[in-house]
Amino acid sequence: MNISANNGEAAIESDDNTIDDIFANVEETTSDFIFKKLFTELKGFAFEPFVAHILNIIGYTTRVTKKLGDGGIDIVAFKDELGIEPPIIKVQLKCVEGAIGAPAVQALYGNVEVGEYGLFITLGDFTKQAMDFAKTKTNLRLMDGQEFVNIILKNYEKLDSKYKAIIPLKNVYIPTQIENDLKSHDAHVWGIP
Repeated sequence: MNISANNGEAAIESDDNTIDDIFANVEETTSDFIFKKLFTELKGFAFEPFVAHILNIIGYTTRVTKKLGDGGIDIVAFKDELGIEPPIIKVQLKCVEGAIGAPAVQALYGNVEVGEYGLFITLGDFTKQAMDFAKTKTNLRLMDGQEFVNIILKNYEKLDSKYKAIIPLKNVYIPTQIENDLKSHDAHVWGIP
């Protein structure tokens, strides 16, 4: 029996595709699980302290504003503990699946003063008009649901245990090709326990 080099290359390529498919499937399933938990366990006002906690993990001091009459600002984030050193970031949150339009983004930006920044986080996404508006403002940042979930995954080990109980994940190792691993993604992903 004669096996040509081309058959071996095809088998290796097939294995690489299978590994990539496994990774994509685990990643998608985990993201879907996190979205489901956020929508069911942290909906409404419970979402605000969770996002504040994520911002704390990545280096900001935060203050969650009062629940009503906050002018659309849900969190104020600072780089210093006293909350007086710039930059000051005003954060608006929407725990919704749909697209956030330009009027909501413009309303947030209307509350951002000179020298401050605005950050709009949604579990959904943004309309083209909202994204076009944000592109014209250097001190305004939009974060959609997938980007927010990626930040959760990146910082999962640092989450408080009460949030790990709401979003229980464990480290899962999957096959990977070393050369692909260095180029595209980590050798492990977070998976549902």
